[in-house]
Amino acid sequence: MFLASRHTSRRHGLALALVLCIGSAPVLARPAAADDAPDPGPALPYIIGLHEAYLSPGYWAARLPDADTPILDRRQIDAQHARMRAEDPHIQDIAALPASIPASQVRSAITALSHWPSRPLHDIHGNAIPAALRQDIEANLALDAIATTTVPQYGLVVHRGALRTFPARQRVFSSTEGTDIDRFQESALFPGDKVAVVHRSADGAWLFVHSERYSAWIEARHVATGNRETVLGYGAQGPYRVITGAVAHTAYTPEDPRVSRLQLDMGVRLPVLADWPPAQVVNGQQAHASWVVQLPVREPDGTLSLVPALLPRSQDSSSEYLPLTPRVLLQQAYKFLGERYGWGHDYDTRDCSGFVSEIYRSAGVLLPRNTSAQGVSPALDRIAFTDKDGAATRDRAVAALQVGDLVYIPGHVMMAIGHVEGRTWVIHDTAGGSWKDADGQRIQAHLNGVSVTPLEPMMASDELRYIDRITNIQRIRAQTP
Repeated sequence: MFLASRHTSRRHGLALALVLCIGSAPVLARPAAADDAPDPGPALPYIIGLHEAYLSPGYWAARLPDADTPILDRRQIDAQHARMRAEDPHIQDIAALPASIPASQVRSAITALSHWPSRPLHDIHGNAIPAALRQDIEANLALDAIATTTVPQYGLVVHRGALRTFPARQRVFSSTEGTDIDRFQESALFPGDKVAVVHRSADGAWLFVHSERYSAWIEARHVATGNRETVLGYGAQGPYRVITGAVAHTAYTPEDPRVSRLQLDMGVRLPVLADWPPAQVVNGQQAHASWVVQLPVREPDGTLSLVPALLPRSQDSSSEYLPLTPRVLLQQAYKFLGERYGWGHDYDTRDCSGFVSEIYRSAGVLLPRNTSAQGVSPALDRIAFTDKDGAATRDRAVAALQVGDLVYIPGHVMMAIGHVEGRTWVIHDTAGGSWKDADGQRIQAHLNGVSVTPLEPMMASDELRYIDRITNIQRIRAQTP
């Protein structure tokens, strides 16, 4: 996903030979034992160089001498978050919004997002979007109805909801050959996410909201508004359950459909009602085999209530954020292996930047939403590349990648998982990919999901490798003042 950045690139030097410095942290050459792992067996078909063993996180963790050594402890993660909130313009503190916002500021926030693309758009059947439909969608912005000053309302997301460019469900595509990438799909918010509501669509069905990582349109049915202190204080105190699976679901309950089989994505953190009486049922079910969590729900008038719900112990969750270690990053990434690619969190899945965000979120690490913002974040340890960096410089940087490093090319991010037999391997959520066959012909691969591939053979065109297109490498590591 793309999001324009206002941050100016900060250049890091590249060391020669065996050591690559990112900020102040030296990156040593891979351990001597890296190629001493057992034979991974014959190659699998189609994906270049892939073996069965490479599809297991344990294979990569076993090759590391420090798989369980913390990359950052909780204190260091908190310090990084403080930098992120202070220095990265893509992270928004909705608690700092003024009591009233001038119309010009509300209008500017909406029009920065909701401007019609210049390229032709088509519907799901390949037909051009008619002018009348465009007029209806743009009219639903209700820009003329913005008050002189707006008092923000605060709310909690009650159900996984799409963030949209316009207040419309209409799916639009820039190509007639595929319907996976809806150009009005921006991102998603999850149960318990906090938002500030600053505008409502003309039909009343959509809200323009600011959240920590994004501002966009969300359907009003996914948000419950309430007292500012209640909203901002939700989940401020533990105990908690952190979702550590790719997704988890609350228990089915006909008594309260609002919290029945609710999808909770990796990294979502919910408060636990630890003092819930053992004999008291929750929505018709005794709670000994579940955690009693507190969830926001939307009442018929749109207001917020907080209710108990059951998160079965069979669902993958933890009492706190996972430790940030190479093994944990590998394990969490592989929980998504094979999941369908979802542009802007479409299809109830995720895209490349959402994929890496949620891996790190399960360890309590905050990242900006989109690749263009992640790649330049000043709060991370960044190496920036320009057209002046040649193949040798880029190849040295790739050879020095460590597990968890994030590699950015225009519009895409990959996470490094290790090196074997002279190749660097990555896991990424990708719509496509290509490499050259034995005859030098480029193979276009419709991967369309979370995949494991080598980095070196991946081609961006007939002549350019992915490596030649790298714009940034980001490493989540402690920074030295």
